[in-house]
Amino acid sequence: MDKGAPVGRGRSAGIIISIISASSNQLGAASGSLAFPVIGPVGVVAVRQLVAAAVLLPLVRPRVRSMTRAQWWPVLLLAVVFGTMNLSLYAAVERVGLGLAVTLEFLGPLTVALFNSRTRISAVCAVIAGTGVIAIARPQPTTDYIGIGLGMIAACSWAAYILLNRTIGARIPGVQGTATATGVSAGAFLPIAVLIFIDKQPDTAAVLYAVAAGILASVVPFVADLLALRRVPAGLFGILMSVNPVLAALIGVISLHETLGAIEWAGIALIVTANALALLCSRARSASQPDADASVLAQVGGSKL
Repeated sequence: MDKGAPVGRGRSAGIIISIISASSNQLGAASGSLAFPVIGPVGVVAVRQLVAAAVLLPLVRPRVRSMTRAQWWPVLLLAVVFGTMNLSLYAAVERVGLGLAVTLEFLGPLTVALFNSRTRISAVCAVIAGTGVIAIARPQPTTDYIGIGLGMIAACSWAAYILLNRTIGARIPGVQGTATATGVSAGAFLPIAVLIFIDKQPDTAAVLYAVAAGILASVVPFVADLLALRRVPAGLFGILMSVNPVLAALIGVISLHETLGAIEWAGIALIVTANALALLCSRARSASQPDADASVLAQVGGSKL
């Protein structure tokens, strides 16, 4: 048997798993949006964080008692970022739709990739992405500037998520730091969830939509990304994850009956192109700095709890 065959099959499986991860992530966001009319984005995010913590903490079992102050402060910051990132994204989804919100959020990892590259091509990528943002925003009387602003907050939060995870990864082994941050975030959202559920008294369908968001957008992508990264290089993984905005737009159109014009689709295409090019540049650079860049590439493309 050809020695390259198993490797080829492994990479093919990794590519398929990566696409499944991205699709699950966006289906989770779409599912959560169906609960917005009942419990709002805050309620959905609260349930999502609780579901993620309920799965991740028993799985990882972080040793929180042995953590030092230098380990705790980035973990606590990451917990804040978790809440800010998901809440701003879901609030943006409610106002501007799934496709545009996710596209704007991808400006965060794109910025990290460009910063790590700092080449002429990265400057071109920045121009392409800026053009895409202008196409999406298109100043006019009906422009939802609040929704766009929330998408930008989500983008900044994702950039902070990547940088904090890099710091935590250097100080805490495995994913213990991320799991701990998820637990802290869930603990902060628990009283909010209780108040919302007492006040709104959601029906079973709304609760199931929110729980599905936690499973599809947090648990499934987390496991799938770990499996995919064992089979494909971090650079290829990041590039594959660049299709998230396109998947989000398609799922929004099909399942949520959202409408996007030709200009919005063009804006999405420009930002996806800029993200892919930036990741290619980072991937080339990782040949000389593999340890430093591999984790960045994976987090730029990967899922977020």
